[in-house]
Amino acid sequence: MFVVGLTGGIGSGKTAVSDRFAARGIEVVDADVAARAVVEPGQPALKFIAEHFGKVILTADGQLDRAALRARVFSDPAEREWLEALLHPRISEWIAEQLAAASSAYVVLVSPLLFETNQVRFTDRVLVVDVSEELQLERTMARDKNDEAQVRSIMAAQASREERLDKADDIIVNDADLETLNAHVEELHMNYLAAARNA
Repeated sequence: MFVVGLTGGIGSGKTAVSDRFAARGIEVVDADVAARAVVEPGQPALKFIAEHFGKVILTADGQLDRAALRARVFSDPAEREWLEALLHPRISEWIAEQLAAASSAYVVLVSPLLFETNQVRFTDRVLVVDVSEELQLERTMARDKNDEAQVRSIMAAQASREERLDKADDIIVNDADLETLNAHVEELHMNYLAAARNA
């Protein structure tokens, strides 16, 4: 299976891009979905997280309180490392299973931490969605209702813009309208179909 890794900083518009590949019949495997799946109630990871951080990290109905956890780990690098060591192997396993089950002409793996977690090893080609850091901040603060300090700490935990662009095979600059974005995706889609046939 030919796999395109799709990444970009927070607020860059990865979902807008992956939705357009999905609309063309391409299966999308999303690392954020994986990250939620491995901490669902009944999953071992959730039990370990609750034991480590205490019950304050759970909602009344036993779900993971993601906002509370995010606030804890992004203010303490050691806690973030502990959490990553627990979750990243489980997330990678989930991704590998989903990629193996995909049946479209090629598959898109969306991951904000494609390089940081070495999920790039699953891919044949890397597409980076790029915007300025100012636009990342503006979009993320509006979407997630987070303050600037928290958004900046999330951005700091991700690869830098320069690192991502340096490792990209393809780049979409996502600072124009949706029509422009659609045209970019269509062109890449045709390229990826050809690459998958030749792989």
